[in-house]
Amino acid sequence: MAALARIGGRYLRSVGVLNASASSSLTQRREVATKLFVGGLSFYTTEQGLSEAFSHCGQVVEAQIVMDRVSDRSKGFGFVTFASDDDAKKALMELNGQQLNGRVIFVDYAKAKQTLGGGGGLPVARGPPKPGEVAAATTPETLNID
Repeated sequence: MAALARIGGRYLRSVGVLNASASSSLTQRREVATKLFVGGLSFYTTEQGLSEAFSHCGQVVEAQIVMDRVSDRSKGFGFVTFASDDDAKKALMELNGQQLNGRVIFVDYAKAKQTLGGGGGLPVARGPPKPGEVAAATTPETLNID
């Protein structure tokens, strides 16, 4: 089914009915519909274990656990991508609120990835100040000390 959608998208692009950006947004929306967010995971849950837990609901394409960059430990949530929307819906209905590795997991449809920057979101890391900037910012004139 997915192969037919890709072939159809290529045909529509080749005849000029569909441009590349519209095609990628269709693919992205489809991917989001088959991608589930899984929260409340145990720190001991592996990607293999997550994939096996969800595989009885349908064909799992990918299971990913989000890791902390500093500690290299699980952040307690992840994503499972299914081959079809029906499989994802079945997993959502069956596994939401169930236990996995001793923890109750919460399953929901994944939201589209938001881009950083441009009003709200996380601040941009600018790195440590340069030595001259620190000295200039702490002079008595800039601190208004009499």
